[in-house]
Amino acid sequence: MLTLPQELFSAEQTRELDRRVIENYHIPGSELMTRAGAAALKTLRHFWPEARHIVVVCGGGNNGGDGYELARQAVQADYQVSLFELGNIEKMSDETRAARQALLAVADVIQPFDHRLPTADVIVDTLFGTGLDRDVEGRYRNAIEAIHQCQPTPVLSLDIPSGIHADSGNALGIAVSASVTLSFIGLNKGLFTGDAPDYCGQICYDALDIPAEAYHAVPAEARRIELSQYRQLLAPRPRTAHKGHYGHLLVVGGDNGMPGAARVSAEAGARVGSGLISIATHTAHSAILNQARPELMCHGIEQAGELTPLLAKANVVAIGPGLGQSSWSQSLFAAALAADLPMVVDADALNILSRQPQKRDNWILTPHPGEAARLLECHSHEIQADRFDAIKALQRRYGGVIVLKGAGTLIYDGHSPVHVCTAGNPGMASGGMGDALTGVIAGLLAQKIALNAAASLGVLIHAMAADRVAESAGERGMLAMDLMPHLRQLVNLY
Repeated sequence: MLTLPQELFSAEQTRELDRRVIENYHIPGSELMTRAGAAALKTLRHFWPEARHIVVVCGGGNNGGDGYELARQAVQADYQVSLFELGNIEKMSDETRAARQALLAVADVIQPFDHRLPTADVIVDTLFGTGLDRDVEGRYRNAIEAIHQCQPTPVLSLDIPSGIHADSGNALGIAVSASVTLSFIGLNKGLFTGDAPDYCGQICYDALDIPAEAYHAVPAEARRIELSQYRQLLAPRPRTAHKGHYGHLLVVGGDNGMPGAARVSAEAGARVGSGLISIATHTAHSAILNQARPELMCHGIEQAGELTPLLAKANVVAIGPGLGQSSWSQSLFAAALAADLPMVVDADALNILSRQPQKRDNWILTPHPGEAARLLECHSHEIQADRFDAIKALQRRYGGVIVLKGAGTLIYDGHSPVHVCTAGNPGMASGGMGDALTGVIAGLLAQKIALNAAASLGVLIHAMAADRVAESAGERGMLAMDLMPHLRQLVNLY
């Protein structure tokens, strides 16, 4: 229940999984509802073992059918149950209507929703499943508002918090704020990005004992990334290793007044194992950047031509942290592009790129939603409206690998399923975090790790390092440099 699969599906794909299970494996929809009700009751007992009175809020679809079935099983397990229904009985599926009748056969607990909910130990939300694609209005909006008014009563949502779009993760006008979300058969990709992280609470999963073969015909659209899948990339080094085996990363950035970003990025690259790190930065502060970290080789650059010998020694470039958008900045960006080395492009380098779009196969772009909007010539709210569509549009236009930062960071190379990072926390909302991520990814890339793997692994260990900081000292006040010891530990786990 608490172990989540890596495969993530669209709403259409989960419907296809349901259809295949019913038709090809001869498991009736009513049986799936019975199993869903049992899984929901098990989850309720796990998280709230002292609960005795539950309120179930039901819609008219199959998600509501799961609610009726949970209510029936809860009554038989001696819970006090109050069920409020909003669906039209005449429009219910046969399975949902049958679940409703089965509940009535054991207890008279069904009543119409009248804008208020009674006090209870747990509220179970089964208003909408994964098919919702329009803003919540009318009585359904009132029902969600009534659930909100019952706070701090915990809420268990089945499938997805009602009001959240299963594909984009966005709230459709209003959405239930769940304490726990229990997903069945296929995890929806929208559970982990967009607005969803603010609404889902702890996400749990139950496959309802369907055959594993059912998934073979429905390839997942996206995948959660886990550190164990990169174990081989983090294997212990041979005893004969030397610094030349692990790459030379050149960080280009730090215009006047912005030296810190390049410094953070460079140390992050070093902490994940790049053999050598150079910084090409403005002469005004090149002499001080490595005072606290003498292992970094700092070079003052006044003219773009001075970058040429540094590029000749590097095998990867990270460009953008503190770069600015001056004529100096633009000339360094052009010189770095001309070298045609594998690159990680971030921050102001992305803003320069947005004015001079081009497509390459050997770079990783790491925009946040505002930078992504500039790259696609739209508004950031359009990026956030469907982050999966946005990252695909970015990859089509610019090539390479795209990292779309934010809650539920996405990584996409144009070929593999979109990778989704489910680690990380709000403490990362501080200056320098993006610069650290640039250095982490570039430091891995310098070690000759493939672009998509370097991007995905870099995003993951960066987020996991932030989670470790939060566990030990809290989220507020977290700084990018706080991640450094944890980055080092994470790349040495195996």
